[in-house]
Formats: sequence, structure tokens, C-alpha cells
Amino acid sequence: MRRRVLALFAGTLALALVVAGLALWRAAQGTDGLVQAVMLLGFGLTGLLTGLWFLFDQNVARPIETLAGALRTGGVPDQQQARYLADLGPAARDAALARQRSDHALALALDRHAAEIMREKASLESILADFGAGAVMADARGRVVFYNASAARLLPGLALDRDLGGHLSPGALIAAQMRLAAGAQATDLSCLTAQGVRLQGRLRPVEGGLLLILRDRAVERPAPRATLEALRRHAATLVPMLDALDGPIPPALAAAIRAEGQGLAQATRTLSQILATDAPGDTATLAELTAGLTWAEPLLPLVFQAEAAGLNALLLMLDAQVRALGHVPRMAVHPDQPGQMRLALEWTGAPVPIGQLEGWLEEAPDPGQPGLTGAEILARHGTGLWPEAEGATARLVMPLPLAQGHADGVGVTYDFALAARGAASSRLSDLTCVVFDTETTGLEDRDRIVQIAGLRLARGRLTGERFETLVNPGRPIPPASTAIHGITDAMVADAPDLTAALTAFRHFCDDSVLIAHNAPFDMGFLRRAEAETGARFDNRVLDTVVLSAMVWGQSEVHSLDALTERLGIVIPPEARHTAMGDTIATAEAFLRLIPALEAKGITRFEEALTEARRHRRLIEDANR
Repeated sequence: MRRRVLALFAGTLALALVVAGLALWRAAQGTDGLVQAVMLLGFGLTGLLTGLWFLFDQNVARPIETLAGALRTGGVPDQQQARYLADLGPAARDAALARQRSDHALALALDRHAAEIMREKASLESILADFGAGAVMADARGRVVFYNASAARLLPGLALDRDLGGHLSPGALIAAQMRLAAGAQATDLSCLTAQGVRLQGRLRPVEGGLLLILRDRAVERPAPRATLEALRRHAATLVPMLDALDGPIPPALAAAIRAEGQGLAQATRTLSQILATDAPGDTATLAELTAGLTWAEPLLPLVFQAEAAGLNALLLMLDAQVRALGHVPRMAVHPDQPGQMRLALEWTGAPVPIGQLEGWLEEAPDPGQPGLTGAEILARHGTGLWPEAEGATARLVMPLPLAQGHADGVGVTYDFALAARGAASSRLSDLTCVVFDTETTGLEDRDRIVQIAGLRLARGRLTGERFETLVNPGRPIPPASTAIHGITDAMVADAPDLTAALTAFRHFCDDSVLIAHNAPFDMGFLRRAEAETGARFDNRVLDTVVLSAMVWGQSEVHSLDALTERLGIVIPPEARHTAMGDTIATAEAFLRLIPALEAKGITRFEEALTEARRHRRLIEDANR
């Protein structure tokens, strides 16, 4: 508006000057007195119009711009500033007060109706926070939308809107998702974290994403594994050895030896399950166990007492080994004794020799468990694997117990309203941001950071995730700087150096939009340190100084104190000029500026960036 008013007065002045010029030209043949009179008239008119423009700008245009900013941010306009706007100032103030009263009444009504829901929500959040296992929910793009305290402990650096695959070994997640795609309602997995810690988990599809429950891997107590496995192997080998004998054996004797061998194998399996502390307590469907394999017949709806990740990886490895021998294997399932079925990998051709099979079982088939061999996976399940031949058909056979009384039901159901999200949005209210602030040894380019703090925002709210650290600048802190932020040399003596601090902060920020008040100052310190630390900050940047100017105009004061005062944000005196205190104030200011910007038609990051370029006279753009 102020630009339009200035253009109006400038046009009027230009017209007056043109008229005066024409008068001078017409009076060129006249007397000197007439020329002087016209010149005085022109100068007087110029001064008059300039004065009128200044008075109009200061007492009408500027107050109207300030009034609009206050109304858009929910503030009450200052009546003194609008004293020359006749009844507009009091009317706007009355409207703002009425709106505040209406908003307050509506908030009270909503609070009353939502009290019971909030109590239930708080109870559920408390249960989930203290839940022994880690719970992580990811959307369809694999971005984290929920996690509890246990998950944060198990997966350091976990944060909202981050890729879950960056915290866990991707192979285990991909294999588990393949088993879900095969029709499983849920599946178990064993995986490594980015720090190399092994975790056990269960993955379940939910509407719009996945829910992963994680727990520490149970510590194994020593058990006579080798002895039990040797006993089982020798007993199980009795059966195929009978088929290979050349000499005649009476059928009755052969049947007895076969029965004894099978009984001995079953006894050792039972003994293994009794002695093993890490025997699988989980269940897995036949579809989970054989995901990625070819079946000779339709799958049966069977559920086994087994750990899906390890056995599925083992069967996939065996399938690949048999195919490498030139055969085309397929899966089959056969009845065994009560409560047990026999999984078989079958093909037409010669059986696999025992020695070669044992060599395969010495390999680790599961990339998520690189230290666990195929033989150890079988031992954990208290079962074995052996070759058989029947006519032209060869097979590898593995008995597995069926799950008793299995019910894969759903316990607690809760709608977090976080998984219902589409592709990444550039709307200001949808951005994932990190609001941050730094404290330094001074204001010059050669100075160093002594403290940095950040808060994460996601979709228009504070997530509760925060970053805060002192930084050892490697040089004394000037007393004048300590007088402002209160940080002394003693406080930073044992603090991380700049490289460690900025590397951690870069991990916290990831690809979020960075928000700061007077962003060129803070971003300048981060970017000047890139060569030293290796932490590169190419993030998109928003500056609350510029956003404030978009709402109130450049002529207003846009310091953090002035901005928070206009928005009704209180900064405790002890928190001012601390990195976290100023970060909190900047975050609250940004959240309150979003509705005002949207009211002016600035709803997306790109629109804010375009508008910011019009304010370069006020402050430089911090984006690269």
C-alpha cells in the first residue's frame, strides 16, 4: 500500500513539474519576474507534495500496514498508532478484542469436550513411552511418524520424518517387507542398527505404513549345542544311509532301523528345545518362511513355531545353491508326526551329498545376522536338515513344529493421525524444520561458535526433539561476549570441539528446512566452518526477520525482542541470549507467523523465497 501511495504522490508531483515546465517555456519571452514566480511556484508545489506524502505515509499508510499485521497475527492494534485513522483504529481494536474473546470461549469449549480424550491420549502416550520394547511407525515412504522412548534408546538419532532404513540394516527390512508382501499379517526380523547393535523385531503393516516393534537380543547362555547337534545329525543320517546300502536287508529290520533313527532325531530335537534359552517363541506362517521360493502346489494356511527371518534366509540360500548345481527346485510340505510338518525343497535329479550340505550349513545365510550360520539357525529351532531320494526326486527335508493355539490378533488400536500423509509438501504448515540459534565469541567472521541449539518442527508443531551443546572454540571467550550470553571458558573446557558439535548437529538437521532469526549471521558461521569440520549445510533456509517484514513491512523494527513483543511471546530474562532460549522464541514466532503469511497468500516455501527477494534491502538471502 505504501508503495502505491508513494507512486500516487510521485505521479502528482511529476505532473505539476511538467505543467510548471510548460509554463516556463511559454513565458520564455516574458519578464524575468514572471519566470521567477513560476519557479517559486514549482519549488513550493514540490515541497508541499513531498510534505503531504510524508505526513500521509507516517499517519495513514504506515499505521494501516501495522494494523493489518496485528489483525493477521491475532494481536490487538495499538490505538495510538492509528489515531489519525478516525474510527478505523478503535473499530479494529474492538474487533480484535472481540476475536480474542471469541477464540478464548471456543478454546474453553474445546478443552471441555476434549478433556477425556486428552486424558486417554496422555495415558496411552505414557504407556507407549515406558513400553519395554521400542515402537516405531513409518509411513508408506519409510519416513518415521512415531517412536517411543525405548526406540530412541535402541536407535540413536531417531527422529520424525527421517528414513527408517537409515537406522537399520536395509537387507533385513527389505526381506521382512517381502514376507509381508507374500501375505503375512506380521513377520519377525533380526537386524543390525547403524551402530552395529543386533536387535530382534516384529514388523506389521498398518494403514498407510508399517509398525516395527524392536527389542534387545536376548543373551544366550552356554548350552551343549555341539554335542546335541552331532547327536541329531548322526541319528538323522541313519535314514538316508539305509537307502544307500547295497546288501540285502530284511524289510522288517530296515523298518525298525528307520523308526529308531527317526525316534532318535525327534528326541534330540525335543532335548534341544528344552535346553535352549533362545529357542524361537515366535510364530511364522508358511508364506513367511518360504517367501521368494517356488511352490509346486498352492500354499497351505499353516503356522509354525519358528523365527521367520532366519529360516527364510536359510531356505533362500539352499534354493540358490541347488540352482547353482543345475537343478530347478520347488517347495513342498508333507505330513509328519502329530503337531509337526516336513518342509521339503524338491527337484528332479541326484541328491546333495551330506558333506556338501554340511558345507552349505557352515555359511551365514542371513545378512541381518552375519555371525549366525545355517547350522546354528537349525539348532536354535531344535531341528535338522538332511537329503533324501525317492525315485528320480531328490529333496532336502526339514521338520518343523506347528504353532499351538496360534492367534495373530490385534491388541491395542490407536489412531495417531500421522501416517495419513502424502508426498513431501512445500506448504509452510507442512514443512519439517529445524529452528536453531548460535552463540559465538563475537560478531566478526573470524569468531567461533561456543553454543548451538535446535528444535525440530514437523507439520506446524514442535515435536519435542531438541539439540543443545556447548562448543569448545579453541580460544578464550572475550569478557564482552560472556557478558551477553554468560558462557565462560570453564564452561566449554570439556565441551566437544567444533567438528564434533557440527557433525552431530548436521545429523540432527538432515534435510530439514533451517529457520533462524537473522539467518545470514548463523548460517555464515556454519558455512565458514565447512572446510574445517566436513559438515556441509546445503539446507533450504527461512529467516524470521524477512517473514516479519512480509507481515508488518520493512519500516517496523524486526529484532527478536520486537517481533516476540508484537506476537505476545514472553522470553524469560534468563533465557534471552542463550542458544536454546532464543531458539524457542524463534520457533514460537515462526508458528504464529504462518497464519499471517497464509492470509497474505504466501502459503509455500517457494512463495516465501520469492517474496524474500523483495526484501534484500533489509537483509541478504541466506539460501545458497
